Amino acid sequence: MKALIVDDEARVRKAVRLLVDWDAHQIGGILEAGNGNEAIQLIRKEKPALVIMDMMMESGNGIELMTWVNEFAGSTKFIVVSGHNDFDFVRQTVRHGGIDYILKPIEPEMINNAVSKAVAAWRTEEEERNHRQKQSIRLNEIKPIYGEKLLSALIDDPLNAEATLRRLLDEGVVPHHASVSRLILVQTDPGNNPLIKRFGGDSELMYYAIVNICNEFLQQSKGIAFRYWGGPPEIAMILWDVQESVVELVNRINQGIYLTLQFRMHFGISSVGSLPGGLPAERAEAAEALLRRNLLRHEDYCHFSSPAVPLDTGNGAPMLFADVQEEWRMAVISGSPEVLSAAAEHWTHELSRRGVVTPEMLNSWKADALLFRSRLVREVLGGQADRALAELERADTLNPAPLPSGYSFSLFAWRDWSFAMLQLLSQELAARAVKERNPMTDIVKYIEQNYPSDLSLQEVAGKFYVSREYISRKFKQEYGINFSDFIGNVRIDKAKLLLQNPNLKLSQISEMVGFHDVKYFSKVFKKQVGLTPKDYRMQNTP
Repeated sequence: MKALIVDDEARVRKAVRLLVDWDAHQIGGILEAGNGNEAIQLIRKEKPALVIMDMMMESGNGIELMTWVNEFAGSTKFIVVSGHNDFDFVRQTVRHGGIDYILKPIEPEMINNAVSKAVAAWRTEEEERNHRQKQSIRLNEIKPIYGEKLLSALIDDPLNAEATLRRLLDEGVVPHHASVSRLILVQTDPGNNPLIKRFGGDSELMYYAIVNICNEFLQQSKGIAFRYWGGPPEIAMILWDVQESVVELVNRINQGIYLTLQFRMHFGISSVGSLPGGLPAERAEAAEALLRRNLLRHEDYCHFSSPAVPLDTGNGAPMLFADVQEEWRMAVISGSPEVLSAAAEHWTHELSRRGVVTPEMLNSWKADALLFRSRLVREVLGGQADRALAELERADTLNPAPLPSGYSFSLFAWRDWSFAMLQLLSQELAARAVKERNPMTDIVKYIEQNYPSDLSLQEVAGKFYVSREYISRKFKQEYGINFSDFIGNVRIDKAKLLLQNPNLKLSQISEMVGFHDVKYFSKVFKKQVGLTPKDYRMQNTP
């Protein structure tokens, strides 16, 4: 915050500098002017929050300065310091919004009180100005979204569509002559990293740019493009001029997008319907056109749900997942990278050979492949399946499937994804099977069930048909302790639970966990836990 001292006497300006506690009022910049004209120049340049001024000056008097401040710098607060006890001066100060009128000689308390009031008033008004500015910015941000939501409601809210249309007609968004419509969906790809990078990773900015490009070609006479809020991120266009060739219009728009962004978009185009009643069906038709577009036809950007020329189905009907399910199953069980790779290669080759690949087909394939994985895991692992599936689903986040409706389609990407999925599935099943065959799992379970008994290394080795050396080595490798220490840890852990029951004596607990000597039990417990059983009970029993 800055302050300006205006007086034609340098000694008065100096006195004001010394008398005001600027730090207390959080004023950091102190400016000076010797007359009103000089003050006006400084106010224009520096925009001080506060002006402390004399009323009588040789060049540009105080009344002229107050009048100018009131008209051109209304947020600036001013205090008059004068040697004239003139009622007319006081009246002029009040009329122009002055904070105070102080007579010379200046008293420190009086000038500081006046500055305090002026600073408080300025800050209050500044907060209000900032609040109004934020509200204005917010309204400007909301206005386009409000229009988009109204246009989206034409499609999604048939019951209120007529009322919504009337509002859009009144606001000039839709022309009054519009009675029919054709809806077009522009397919945007949220996974198109090169395009998103052009906008600094801001997808909202990308949508905004594409909508603007579309509207440059549409203008109000032909239709309007907008962000559709009724589903996944989409850009919609409603055309009310349906006489022009829609393919030619879309191609011009796409060329404009390409010249600006170096990418071309895919457009799902509906047939003509009534406005607004036909819009829900038109939107569904346009979405279906995109979902059923042939991804192998890379140069086709205009898509209709019922094309005049049937798609070439190549060598037979579309390929089903059932056609390769058994091949995939055998590949996973084999664990051979070569067999897994061949299985992944086979289905993508067949897709290409048959001539038709649609986003709808890929969505179905992906769902069937994941269902196949789930069923195979449950078939092989039984009760252990849930853990394995959870691990595989976590891995999916690191190796996501390509987007079926992505901007660029590549059979190689789907081949690589299916190979990675099959390989990981095969590895997970093999690892779980080995773990199930590991006798240590059963040995640990046996110890946890029989810890009160006098278990010996020899007894356990004989029960599970392994050597004592094998058990000793495995306990060291997997748990970092020997066999007897492991049993001791299990017994102490069980004792901790039993100590929370105040009705059990220490001697009872000692017997229950496999210690026949309560003193020895206490000694082992304190060595492991750092507390005696009695002290542990006192700390852990409510």
